[in-house]
Amino acid sequence: MRKLLLIGIGAGHRDHVTMQAVHALNAVDVFFVVDKGAEKEDLNRLRQEICETYIKDPSYRTVVAPDPERDRTPASYEETVKDWHQRRAVLFETMIRRELAPDECGAFLVWGDPSLYDSTLRIVQQILERGIVEFTYEVIPGISSVQALAAAHKISLNEIGAPIHITTGRNVAAGFPDPLDSLVVMLDAHCAFKAVEDAEIEIYWGAYVGTKDEILISGDVREVAHEIEKIRAEARARKGWIMDTYLLRRRERS
Repeated sequence: MRKLLLIGIGAGHRDHVTMQAVHALNAVDVFFVVDKGAEKEDLNRLRQEICETYIKDPSYRTVVAPDPERDRTPASYEETVKDWHQRRAVLFETMIRRELAPDECGAFLVWGDPSLYDSTLRIVQQILERGIVEFTYEVIPGISSVQALAAAHKISLNEIGAPIHITTGRNVAAGFPDPLDSLVVMLDAHCAFKAVEDAEIEIYWGAYVGTKDEILISGDVREVAHEIEKIRAEARARKGWIMDTYLLRRRERS
């Protein structure tokens, strides 16, 4: 039966690749790549570099297909994402059915960790539910941008005995939720941290964490918010894309 691997490749540095991922890479016959356009070409270059660095037998094949278009200003965010996932499921299903032989192993190389704010795992499960193509699959964990951010800033994600909450910029736009002390924010395209007016909140922000383009800023969120917004906009204009995340932390309560 066909086998599919979802391999977490880390937040952007090729040394983020784990030994488990290296073993998985060397078992792959076909790599499936979703092309997101010229602006994000360097993301696919890193995938290629990882394969060239860690795979001993270069006989593997790479199958590339354009990513379905997605409305970035939808009336309904959730419904738009569901529709995009469905169209991706059809695309992935076609790639697997046409390009992966019954006795072969295919793989998607997933940024960060496949379990954290990435759609690949959910889409693969949708394909199986459709019942048109059969395969087994495994998930190989990777270093997430959250872990890489904490390492880059030399901080712990949680306070002693306290929880952390991971969410998106869309959810934090209303402000820092009480009674949380540590809030990790991902997928924030609109600098939602600007809405945080609490005098006790610090931010640890990072973009392109783990890569040669890494940018780190930290401090009182009210004092550095506009600096982050400016630098973020400049970096995105320069590269054509940006990957960033940040930790909001309430200073120790008195």
